[in-house]
Amino acid sequence: MTVDEFGHLNQNETYVTFMQELMKTISVMLCALAAFVLSGCAVTSQGEYTSRWSKDAPRYTQLDEGVTMRYTRAGDGPPLILLHTIRTQLDYFEKLAPALQGQYQVYALDLPGHGQSSLPQVEYTEAFLRKAVAQFIVKQDLKNVTLVGESIGGVLALTVSTELPDRVSRVIALNPYDYGEDFGGGIRRSESGWMIGLFNLFGSHTFEPRFVTASVLNGGFHDPSRLPPALLTEFSRTGYRDGYRKVEYSVFKNWTSWVEARALYQRVTVPTTLVYGDEDWSNAQERERNRQAIPNAKLIVLEKSGHFTALEKPDEVASIVLKRP
Repeated sequence: MTVDEFGHLNQNETYVTFMQELMKTISVMLCALAAFVLSGCAVTSQGEYTSRWSKDAPRYTQLDEGVTMRYTRAGDGPPLILLHTIRTQLDYFEKLAPALQGQYQVYALDLPGHGQSSLPQVEYTEAFLRKAVAQFIVKQDLKNVTLVGESIGGVLALTVSTELPDRVSRVIALNPYDYGEDFGGGIRRSESGWMIGLFNLFGSHTFEPRFVTASVLNGGFHDPSRLPPALLTEFSRTGYRDGYRKVEYSVFKNWTSWVEARALYQRVTVPTTLVYGDEDWSNAQERERNRQAIPNAKLIVLEKSGHFTALEKPDEVASIVLKRP
């Protein structure tokens, strides 16, 4: 904002900026409406996509408070659990999971409110999802567990290890999502991250057609072609589940819970590797802050990679995981 020669604020400039942002928002909503009209009633996913890449049929388990969690299990060896990112599901690991099954029994989870797991009407905070993952481990009576998570899954891998130090033996946290300045958190730093602000305006009534999902997710890749079109469609179709938008809004609304979870990092006692794409939304200072907060943590940066390393660099991530300490 500028001032004139008399020291008065230039209100015209403020008005123009406001109108530009308003028109941008209106344009997106009109495009979304057009997409909805043209597509008709989208076919909601029933989880059938998983059979395209997993030989193991999805399983379901009951947790506390009426939560039903879907998961897959395949491979031989000590247990390894994969924890996905915001707005995705266990299929996010379609490239990584098969590469690990020769040395681990790999569990890929749909976090509560995601994929085909149940969508309880609760606040989707880090603490709620941490409790659910910890319950899953105890219910399955898993020991010597390796936790591998991306984004919010990376934070959960770290914090769950502090809840179950006698069951978790190692953590690999990929691009942990524990930073941000505005509603939704760090994803707002993405080129199309401003779209997340629509949830702040319209809440659970926000409409999210496939092109919006694509635009936001593509901002987390160095090379957006690494997001398979069929997988993107699956993410979009899953979003049409009844109640899904309420969950998505709640996750974004509670973004500060992921920042606050950093307070638990100093309690991590197991061998930990932090892995970041060099083009992740986090900055170098935030990455180093986490390395220093976690006792004896190792930090690795993958070149030409964004926030979604399990899809963009699955071979390199698999190599890190399979290189046991």
